[in-house]
This record gives sequence, C-alpha cells and structure tokens, in this order.
Amino acid sequence: MRFKKPLIAALAAALVTTGGVLAATLASGTSTPRSHEAPVPVPTRTATVTRQTMVSTTDAEGTLAHSAQRQLTAGVRGTFTWLPSAGSTVKRDGRLYEADGSAVRLFYGATPVYRTLKEGDEGKDVRQLKENLIALGFGDGLAADDEFTEGTERGVKAWQESHGLKETGTIGPGQIAFAPSAVRVQKAEALLGGRAQPGAPVLTVSSSARVVQFGLGVSAAQKISDGDAVTVKLPDGKRVKGKVSSVGRTAEVDEQSQDKSPEVTVTVELDRPGQAGGIDKAPVTVTMSGERRANVLSVPVESLLALENGGFGVRVVQGGKARTVQVKLGIFADGRVEVSGDGLREGMKVGVPA
Repeated sequence: MRFKKPLIAALAAALVTTGGVLAATLASGTSTPRSHEAPVPVPTRTATVTRQTMVSTTDAEGTLAHSAQRQLTAGVRGTFTWLPSAGSTVKRDGRLYEADGSAVRLFYGATPVYRTLKEGDEGKDVRQLKENLIALGFGDGLAADDEFTEGTERGVKAWQESHGLKETGTIGPGQIAFAPSAVRVQKAEALLGGRAQPGAPVLTVSSSARVVQFGLGVSAAQKISDGDAVTVKLPDGKRVKGKVSSVGRTAEVDEQSQDKSPEVTVTVELDRPGQAGGIDKAPVTVTMSGERRANVLSVPVESLLALENGGFGVRVVQGGKARTVQVKLGIFADGRVEVSGDGLREGMKVGVPA
C-alpha cells in the first residue's frame, strides 16, 4: 500500500509534453513582449480564471478488507460435526459450528459467554442475552436489563423450542457464542471430526462489513483524524464515500515493498459497505482531502506554461491580443491549480492547448 506523493518537479516536463504546441511556441520569460520581439500568438482555445474555494487532495493505494479479526473458541467438549466454509457470513442466530451434532449459534454482544445463565443471574451477559431474545422475537414483555427473570427463562425456552432443543430455560456456551455483530469466516482452525474442548480455537472470523485499509507515512498520518471524510475508488471504477475509523499508533515497515519507510495502518469504514463487493485484498484508491484555500484564483492545470527563465506562467487573452503573465502556484485540486500574479483577475481568459 503506497502513498502517492505529488511530484511538482515533474510538472514542467509534463507541461511540455501535454501542452504541445502551446507550451513550445507561446512560452516566454517576460510578461510583455519587447518591441523587437514578434507579437505573442493568440491561443485558439481558452479557459476562464475562476475565484473559488479549493481543497487539495492526496491519493493512497489501499485494499478491501474485513475488520476486527479475532479467534472464536469452543465452549463445549465433543467432536466437531459441522464447520462453516471460509468466506461464509454468519448472522444473528446462525450456526457457528456443531459439536456432537448440536449447533452453537451466534448472538450479538461484546462480552463473551463464560457461564451457563439461569434465573436469578445478573450481569452484562444477561443483558446481551435479553437483547438477542427481543431481537429474535422471543422477548415478549422483557426489558433489556441485567436481570435474568422468569420472563427471560420463558424466552429462552421459546428459543430452544424453535431449534428443537430440550427446553431447560438455561443457556450457555454449549448453545450460543457472542460477537459484536455478524461475522465473516476467514478460516476454520478446527478440523471436521476433531476434538472440541473449551478454549480451543474453532474459527478465525472478522466483521462482515467491508472496510478499506492503507498505509501512510508517519508525518502524513499525523495530518488525518478519525472521522475525516474520504472517497474510495473501487476496482470497477465506482467511487464511494467513507470515513476514517482508525489511525494506527504503531509504525511498521512493509517488507514486501521497496520503500522501507515506516508506515501506520489507516482503516476506512464505507458509508455504504454493500457497494464494495468483490475479492478480498482487491486494490482500491483512497482520496483524502488536505489543505483548504478560500477565495483564491484558479486555472486549469493544462493552461500552465513552463517559462524559459524558470517558474510558470499563463497566456492571458484580452481584446484579441495575448500576453504571458508569470504566476505563483498554490494547491492543486480537481484538475485546477491555485494561481496568483500581477494583473491576474477573475473572469480573464487564459490559453489552453487546442
């Protein structure tokens, strides 16, 4: 994942190439031709000098990924009789695995299952259980609080009945496992027919939502923050919106890259994750907003001329005549560049390559 650094030094060479005849025949080191010099040719195509607010952008190469990777461990003893395939998504109440023919199903919650819950118990895990019973339609009259009540027991029995289980009214690691949200199976750590025992790895899972991850140099990473808006160009060319969800705190070197500069990992959550279908680790381009300049003059980048005495200029067209005005460059954005120079005003026409 490489950081694209704009190379302003290469702009002059690019102008000679892309500007074609305009750069070759119209460039001049003076703002007004001397009397013994030939008149400045008038460009046949022009663009308007615009006053606007400009925001610079920076691109970084990243990849599509799934966040929050973690290991799911077994909560029972027995023999694994069913395991999900890699790439499958498990939602609330879906099967995570089976041991001795009995399924362990996914409930949503941040606190892991660590005990068998029964009437009279209290705690965050009880609240999580009740929230899931309510979401699944087995919580008539239940309040999403920390107390395992008689109503909670009825809800558990109703859930057990729906899955053909013995209606004990108690529930624990042999029937459910908690994860913050739906999970995507990255790979099975256990083997079908292998032995299950509490605490042994079963699956490596991640969040089911697609995210984008990319690396940034330390200095560049210090300029972005959680919540910053970005645009992501997907492999099919579609552009989607997103926000920075985390900026790494540890700089690491990508051993597979020729550039050994340390980078931190930045994660972007997409506003509409469903738009990012496709293959894991597929390459994407992330565009980040940078410096903001209000009420500045701008011209198309293609209107710039590389001047003989160094620097850049534009060819101003007025009253059927043309003159070269040397300009100072500011930020670049959306194919335009901020410019300032003596006599340059909003609404003027400047030459661009035909």
